[in-house]
Amino acid sequence: MKILVLNSGSSSQKACLYEIGETLPKHAPACLWEAKVEFAGDTAAIAVKNSHGIAQKETVQASSREQVVERLLSTLTTGKVQALTSLSEIDAVGHRVVHGGLHFEEPVPITPEVRSAIASVSELAPLHTPAALEGIDIIQSVLGPVPQVAVFDTGFHRQMPAAAATYPGPYKWFENGIRRYGFHGINHQYCAARAAQLLNKDLRSLKIVTCHLGNGCSITAIDGGRSVDTTMGFTPLDGLMMGTRSGAVDPGILIYLMRQGPLDPQQIDKVLNHESGLLGISGFSSDMREVLAAIERGHERAKLAFEIYVHRLRSAIGSMAAVLGGIDALVFTAGVGENSVDVRAAACSTLGLLGVKLDNKLNARPVLDQEISAVDSQVRVLVIRAEEDWAIALECWKLTHVGVPVGAADEG
Repeated sequence: MKILVLNSGSSSQKACLYEIGETLPKHAPACLWEAKVEFAGDTAAIAVKNSHGIAQKETVQASSREQVVERLLSTLTTGKVQALTSLSEIDAVGHRVVHGGLHFEEPVPITPEVRSAIASVSELAPLHTPAALEGIDIIQSVLGPVPQVAVFDTGFHRQMPAAAATYPGPYKWFENGIRRYGFHGINHQYCAARAAQLLNKDLRSLKIVTCHLGNGCSITAIDGGRSVDTTMGFTPLDGLMMGTRSGAVDPGILIYLMRQGPLDPQQIDKVLNHESGLLGISGFSSDMREVLAAIERGHERAKLAFEIYVHRLRSAIGSMAAVLGGIDALVFTAGVGENSVDVRAAACSTLGLLGVKLDNKLNARPVLDQEISAVDSQVRVLVIRAEEDWAIALECWKLTHVGVPVGAADEG
């Protein structure tokens, strides 16, 4: 079964093609074909490669996302990165949808009614949901009646206890859908299952803290395979310090600035989502690699940015461990989590009271999907590759191939 996965962002488009047989592989296989688009004004940079290691790059005019995605899909069947004879070989298409609102918990086949329900909560993730909807429409236009499946970033967190999901404002907020939804759920869920597999443990027996550290960052407390708390909330702006997002700030600051300003909602959004975090403090970059390089050159604000980032990371790990009543495994994943030796080392350096102890040699040269904790560490520490696209492909396989109820099969 060939499954295409689309991960649509406001300024990017990712895609992967997987092939899954009658039985699930033990871990995520390589894509038959994968592509990424970065939109910049009226141009789009397209990078594609296939399973044979053949790659191609090009920059095209981007009069519309549809035009660019159609060009992207054309490389599946033509040119040096060709992976299919015809687009009709695609059996299903999975979409990452950042926000399912109150409507959706489990992955669902996309119908006109489902599409309308997703659109009705697009204002809760305005940078991502419109792009996902456009991706759904493009597939309908290009591939016709191929089954499409929506998999929701918020879904994994929908069963959080009410004490974790409810904001301490007027209760009518909760009644009107203003609650903590959480995000990165697709990858948090995958990483918990993968950690259990790597440790040869039953997921239902484990208390796991997963740290998804990319340009966006969140931490989740997972008890027996269930999300019981997470750092992101009503929107992906809450919680940890991120690349350009502030994470949690005193709401009184916004009231103060509005009174001093005035600031309108668009200006507040711009400041908190695009001008804060590592970029806002360092003054020059949202990229952890560039911040660390600047620290080596003696850049004081880069040093402060790193220290704030790590301080909040440690605090969140500690709070999640407290919610769980202990911790069996700590997982680092996504771009920073997988690649930054310094972030992992600094984050774990004060967690000895929780029983965390790194093997410095393993941490310095980690192989993805590997344990990096010391032999005498009470907590197993792992670095796991983010596999959101593979997790989405699995859900498509479950829904359209064998009729297994979603969530009934482990990630493998």
